[in-house]
Amino acid sequence: MSGQFEATVDVDRPVDEVFAYLADGRNDPQFSPRVLRIDRIPEGPTAVGTVFRSTVKDAGMKTARVFRVTALEPPRTLRWAEESKNLVTASRGGYDLEPLPSGGTRVRIHNVLEGHGIGKLLVGLALAAARKDAPDFGRRIKAAVEAAIPAP
Repeated sequence: MSGQFEATVDVDRPVDEVFAYLADGRNDPQFSPRVLRIDRIPEGPTAVGTVFRSTVKDAGMKTARVFRVTALEPPRTLRWAEESKNLVTASRGGYDLEPLPSGGTRVRIHNVLEGHGIGKLLVGLALAAARKDAPDFGRRIKAAVEAAIPAP
């Protein structure tokens, strides 16, 4: 079983700056409390093929996660795929950004969660939790981006 969750939020910052912030996955702990640590490999700007290795805490358990950037089209599209072998993974996901007439940016984040092995029994619970948190997740992204990028 697999399923998708998503969130959409309007950020009061320019699309180029929002894209740069979100493309640097090392910023994820600023809006995702489950991310305890994250590293970018190789160092340098994010590009197709860049890997982000993280330690996350879900349901009280720490797991290692590995995501590879699969598409990068600044300032609108970023895609990733999880390569780690956990019970539940984000097999694919991404950000879609759209400039707004106000000078802000509409951000849509989406992930497809898949269960593996016994995780096939757990993925429904993970999806329900992710969907329930999606609006708050969007608000956390907005708050983090607006705190990190000075207003024009």
